[in-house]
Amino acid sequence: MRLGAVLKRGDVICLDGDLGAGKTTLVQGVAAGWGSTDAVSSPTFVLVNLYRRHDGQQFAHLDAYRLSGSPEAVDLDLDTLMENGPLVVEWAPRIEAALPEENLEIHMRWVEEEQRQLQFNAKGSRYQDLLNEFQNTMMGGD
Repeated sequence: MRLGAVLKRGDVICLDGDLGAGKTTLVQGVAAGWGSTDAVSSPTFVLVNLYRRHDGQQFAHLDAYRLSGSPEAVDLDLDTLMENGPLVVEWAPRIEAALPEENLEIHMRWVEEEQRQLQFNAKGSRYQDLLNEFQNTMMGGD
């Protein structure tokens, strides 16, 4: 949830991991921390789900699993999605060329039934700042 609290309009989070790694479960927590009270579900068949917040922003949740590549993602008007709030992309490597170069990558790996390994990679100064802020909240810092 704490990651969601530091997200701003236009932020892009790219998720990668095998089936069952917990990508949608992570998005549920991030969306709740961002302030959405909408139910979060996997957008595998609809491609994009939008979750609302009281200030009118929308949190976009894109699942690229069924997309054939970046050109198909461009047709989803990613710029408009990012103008209205943060964008979280499951299976992001499938559409990497359509996504901004600067983003926060989260690689997820299943370890055990109740345990996952997450590796964060900040690409760009905004995302390094975001990651630092997230780490501070997790560690009880300022």
